[in-house]
Amino acid sequence: MIFVGRLPFDPSSSSSSSSSTSSSQSQPLDLLVALMEHPIIVSATNSFKSIQERRVSASMDSELTTSSSSPKYVYLFQREYATMDLALVHSFVSCLVLLIAFTLFHSLHGKYVGTDETTTYVGLVIRNRKNGMTSVAHMDSPKFVDIGFLQMLKLIVDYNSDADLDLHLVGGFVDVSSNHTKGSSISEGNVIMDGYSFPLCRKIVETMQNRPEKFHVQALCVLRHNTKNDSQGNAYPIFNGFLVEPSTGSLIPSSFDRTSRCPDEIVRRVRVSASYENPSWHRKLLDTYDTKTDRFVIAPCSWTKRLVQIALSLQSLSDFEILSTCSTSPSTKGPDFVDNERMLWSYLIKHPDWKTTFPMRQPCVFGGQTREAGKGLVFITMIMLTNPNS
Repeated sequence: MIFVGRLPFDPSSSSSSSSSTSSSQSQPLDLLVALMEHPIIVSATNSFKSIQERRVSASMDSELTTSSSSPKYVYLFQREYATMDLALVHSFVSCLVLLIAFTLFHSLHGKYVGTDETTTYVGLVIRNRKNGMTSVAHMDSPKFVDIGFLQMLKLIVDYNSDADLDLHLVGGFVDVSSNHTKGSSISEGNVIMDGYSFPLCRKIVETMQNRPEKFHVQALCVLRHNTKNDSQGNAYPIFNGFLVEPSTGSLIPSSFDRTSRCPDEIVRRVRVSASYENPSWHRKLLDTYDTKTDRFVIAPCSWTKRLVQIALSLQSLSDFEILSTCSTSPSTKGPDFVDNERMLWSYLIKHPDWKTTFPMRQPCVFGGQTREAGKGLVFITMIMLTNPNS
């Protein structure tokens, strides 16, 4: 159920909804539009938009680094999610200090959780007000929303309690085709079937309203609230990412360079493509981080010969053709999009058998300075996260 300003949200009270439609009968579109127009939501979203965007790189400021320059954040790629429980993390580190007294442990590297490259996709943050447990996801399709919510809520909600959950959405923009926008003012309702962002946002809002948990909506920096236009009238997202600090629940608009999208960037990008054909990941978000041990645990994913053949066939495409074929919003992609796609295809061609990446179907674990493939949750002496090379 959706709450705004501590009260249950009633879309029928908004001028954007039909007067003959009750809150229980409201269509998802009416609910989405009404929610975006609520004064409290507009104010919270404008406050978020007023924050200066932070550029995250390997040479970050001390607020995001440890003394060893190890990043203190969990980065999420497309369709990944991570849940952060600060109490579990600190408890785990304390136990390891007792077990391995000679090792110098650095403070919590997962102080923040962040993502970017959203463009037409959406970053979703759910935080338990009582204990600060926070789950963050990079949603890329309505198909993953229902099970995705179950995955995100699994750890942060005690179903014996009536938890209050803060929720933020960042990403997605008015990605309508140019022939829809020429010469007229277009509302959300008129273009709901066009583009990628609207159906995704609509599904997320519908799911929130239909679930029993109390979702207190905060910033809703999506769609028209996250759209700017250039001099030719082309639409672009204002923000493509953020960092969230679980201990406070605060969000910072953020973008990440390649050095900060780690660890195991290429394999994690491959997982997104491979998961479409993998029954074990059907309609699920991809596991990335284990808060109980405070380590990246890249869950295994298999890929088929068909995917390798597709990679071979795409190799010969020009940069323009790659953007047109592989992107939901070609004009908004960053300069490294094409390079990322080529690296992904190259990896698949060099590693046609997924078992070389995930031996014995075990996850890749990052808790030290090297990539630990196929060792499950084996304790590693150093829990100091670096930027390992795959």
